[in-house]
Amino acid sequence: MQVLLAQPRGFCAGVDRAIEIVKRALETYGAPVYVLHEIVHNRHVLEELSARGAKFVDALEEVPEGAVTVFSAHGVAESVVQTAETRKLFVIDATCPLVTKVHMQAQAYRRDGREIVLIGHPGHPEVEGTRGRIDGKVYVLSTVEEVDALVVGDPEKLAYVTQTTLSVDDTREVIDALERRFPKIRGPELKDICYATQNRQNAVREMSASIDVLLVVGSPNSSNSNRLRELGSRKGKPAYLVDDPKDIQSAWFAAGSRIGLTAGA
Repeated sequence: MQVLLAQPRGFCAGVDRAIEIVKRALETYGAPVYVLHEIVHNRHVLEELSARGAKFVDALEEVPEGAVTVFSAHGVAESVVQTAETRKLFVIDATCPLVTKVHMQAQAYRRDGREIVLIGHPGHPEVEGTRGRIDGKVYVLSTVEEVDALVVGDPEKLAYVTQTTLSVDDTREVIDALERRFPKIRGPELKDICYATQNRQNAVREMSASIDVLLVVGSPNSSNSNRLRELGSRKGKPAYLVDDPKDIQSAWFAAGSRIGLTAGA
């Protein structure tokens, strides 16, 4: 049996930064440190940080007034910032700089009088955070069919931004559809897109011809880990998402199997 490691794999720089921020907050201020939403969709990291004294919450109302609170890498809506100020929380913002850049791009488009199309998954923490940073109408969509059905106020004054945890490939068809329907739509340049997700998907594509089975290390609620598993399946390989070594089943492998191993960003 042979194990081939995808390169790159694992956490992106933004997630690594957020995890380090929580660790330093615990070292500096002591436990508990409250974290709004999961700092990363990885059970083992969450368990390790919880053991050190991090407390993960879904809403600021769960945080005692004045407590040390970390915003996750996904970013938060402006209303969340205002709530934190009202509750006098000591906030450490671990929002990924590339997510902040998306917020700034969207706000600039709004100042130019454009309505915003946000390409992403409704309900995802990053999408909700970005949506809550933009004044006015925001259209959230993720499929070509939704583009075809989209009704906007002014087709001449439209712009789009994207969820950073989607790859260029994930969004290409949707962007093409938007540009066909709305030729004057504006959007970020390709150099502004986060390539961490794309690079990890490219690595799986490149290794797919050399493996028999793909294992993706990640939690079930990790968007990009699930995309990696789906990509392996589309390449005709049995692909499995594993959150723990005990999830791995011997029945997945034959003698001499070449196993590809990757992990979500």
